[in-house]
Amino acid sequence: MKVLQINSVINSGSTGRIAEDIGRVLIDNGHESYIAFGRNDAKSASQKIKIGNKLGIYFHGLITLLTDRHGSASYIATRKLVRAIESLNPDVILLHNLHGYYLNISVLFAYLKRTNKPVIWTLFDCWAFTGHCSYFDDISCVKWMNQCEKCPKKEMYPKSYIDNSKLNFQTKKELFTSIPNLTIITHSKWLASLTRSSFLSICPIFVTPSATDISVFKPLGKKKAPKAVTNKIILGVANPWSERKGLTDFLSLNAQLDKNNYTIVLIGLNEAQIDNLPKGIIGMKRTENIQELAGWYNQAFVFINPTHQDNFPTTNIEALACGTPVITYNTGGSPEAIDEHTGIVVPKGDIQGLKKAIEQLEQLEYDELSKKCRQRAEMLFDKNKRFLDYLHIVEKSVQKNDQ
Repeated sequence: MKVLQINSVINSGSTGRIAEDIGRVLIDNGHESYIAFGRNDAKSASQKIKIGNKLGIYFHGLITLLTDRHGSASYIATRKLVRAIESLNPDVILLHNLHGYYLNISVLFAYLKRTNKPVIWTLFDCWAFTGHCSYFDDISCVKWMNQCEKCPKKEMYPKSYIDNSKLNFQTKKELFTSIPNLTIITHSKWLASLTRSSFLSICPIFVTPSATDISVFKPLGKKKAPKAVTNKIILGVANPWSERKGLTDFLSLNAQLDKNNYTIVLIGLNEAQIDNLPKGIIGMKRTENIQELAGWYNQAFVFINPTHQDNFPTTNIEALACGTPVITYNTGGSPEAIDEHTGIVVPKGDIQGLKKAIEQLEQLEYDELSKKCRQRAEMLFDKNKRFLDYLHIVEKSVQKNDQ
């Protein structure tokens, strides 16, 4: 079986690594794997198909900014992609992040409708069924359930100076419901519930948790902090760091902590953010070295994810796999990664709640807590098991299409 995946990036960031791991599972089971991507040309076990170039991405960003028609540029790049797909003739096409300034959705879905191949789309956010935004729960918006218009988030990603949310919503609804054999996958029950309330409810919707490489993210004889850090480490990881990911919350938490006992380490910051950090926080740039990242998870006393908008953060399960408990806000599907034995859920924006959760972990038998974190990761989030779910869905879709 020949399988093509399409994603904004390859083997980089959470979505890129998920596509890469799916490709490896396909290859290990005797299938051909191809990944078409827009940027971040990293090494891959799959055969790669590059979509467009940097200039095209910048132009797409400009068109989005001026017209609020994200997904309407990159015409030539997407036409070239369609010709490559036609030449490749895959048995099934897996879609991931289609936003990201690299694809023309009208061109792509016109082809998908015409070719009548089974299509499986993994949603990592809500962009597929809104007129503009990728998340709306922070403002409790419900327009997406019927008709987006007068978008209150037009200045958020994908940022625009004007509002075209009504037309965008209508365009997406027409395009995305035109594929008769489209299957949806989400990594959280939370996002599946939203999708079932959207115009995509006409599609089969499956929930399969995200996963990680537990042979890399694993206990490493932990809790030996670097020489530069003698305190207990409170770790945060994001890419990029923003208000949405909880950067301001970490700054507020830092002001509440005993600097003689705790040090916050944030990975994924840019230079300007690092330069403006207060005492008590160590900032690091993003790393693509997953062994280095696993080392930091191991050194951490706790991983805190104060995200205000999210689906099913991979960072949560990476921490668990390293035996590190997780404290997270009750945001989206983030709490679904943990249970009462492996972490604590705190109301969104509750800084005192974060502090109390840390103090609560201090009262527990840490070695037993760490053991339970690892056991949960092994049971639920091992990529060698979870991504077989994709393989089974792919195989059933192809069989159904052949009938």
